[in-house]
Order: sequence, then C-alpha cells, then structure tokens
Amino acid sequence: MGNTIGEILPPAIGVAISPVPIIAVILMLFTKRPKSISLAFLGGWILGLAVVSGIVVAVAQPQSFDPDSGPSTAAAIVRLVLGVLLLWLALRQWRSRPKPGEEAHIPAWLGALDSFTPAKSLGLGALLSGINPKNLALTLSAAMAIVQGELSGAGTAVAIVVFIIIASISVAAPIAIYLAMGDKASRTLDGWKSWLSANNHTLTFVLLLVFAVVLLGNGISGLTD
Repeated sequence: MGNTIGEILPPAIGVAISPVPIIAVILMLFTKRPKSISLAFLGGWILGLAVVSGIVVAVAQPQSFDPDSGPSTAAAIVRLVLGVLLLWLALRQWRSRPKPGEEAHIPAWLGALDSFTPAKSLGLGALLSGINPKNLALTLSAAMAIVQGELSGAGTAVAIVVFIIIASISVAAPIAIYLAMGDKASRTLDGWKSWLSANNHTLTFVLLLVFAVVLLGNGISGLTD
C-alpha cells in the first residue's frame, strides 16, 4: 500500500495544480450563488476523477494485460504514451504563452459563471477534472500505478480515495476559506486569482514538462528492466 500511495502522489499533485479550475472556483465565490455553484463544481470535480480512475482500475486489472508482455511492460508502454501526450501539451502551452508586454488571457467562458446553475457547474467540474487532457493523462497514470500495486479491493478503494482527496485540495481550498471567513476572504482569493491568471501559462508549461519527463523516464525504465 505504501509504495502505491507514493506512486500516486505526484500525479495527484499534478492534477491539483490546475490554474484554470482554481480560478473558476474562485470566481464562483464572487457570484450571486457562491455556495451552491462552487460546491456543485467541487462535487463534479470529484465525480470526474472518481469515474475516470474507477473505470481504468476496473478495466486494466493485471489479468487483462497481454500475458506475453506482462503487466509491467504494458504499463510502461502506457506511461510512454502519456509522457508523449504531456510533452506535446507542454509545447503547445509554451507556444500559446503571452508575448512580452501582452496580458495573459483567461478562457472567455469564465465570464459567464454568474449565470451558471448548480447542475451546469457540476458538469463543468466533471469536465475539467475528467476530460481535460492534462488531468486525464495524470489520472490514467495514477490508476495504472494502483493497478500495478495489486492491492486488495479495500486497498484499491483507499488508494483511489487518497488520489481524489489530494487532487481536489486546490479546488476545495478556496471554498473552505470562503466558508470560514465569508466576505473577509475576498482579498485573499482575489490575490490568488490574479497570480494564477498572470502565471497560468508558465505554471502549466513547467508542470506538464516535469510530468512528461517523469512518465517518459518511468516508461523507458519499465521497458528496459
């Protein structure tokens, strides 16, 4: 169990460091219905991670791998593919960064959050956690680590829960601060939003590059061992 938890910590942290979803949940806390739509967003975020990781763990059991290649070889190939995907996403992020003197732009849909219903917010949370390419790749990596751990049913469930909790801390933190401090939290949250907006491209690029290198290294190591 300990080794598996150690394996899933890096991708969980990678999912947690998602600037746009954090900005989105902060902006939700400044809308007319801050509690309902932000909590729905958090619920959707958790749901997306649970569905993706649960499906992968259920499908990619050790006995489902090609017996001629073995689970470690199959997992190494998956990690190589995910590493290449993250490397491509990192390069795309670098190319789309603001030029010197330009302001960093955030997605236009963030301006429509005030009109969101809890249902729409829940769907957005699930989309950003489960379908977003970066988070999807990292969740798949964590799920593969859980499968390779060959844990019991209870152990597998615990590992998935630990992954989801860590991957959700950054989205849950602004909500917790708001619930604890109320309107007094606005200055702190606005500072977070401004910093994340200004550093979104750089932060995401570095994150993607680091995890791409890690996954590529793990994949190559798995194939050569």
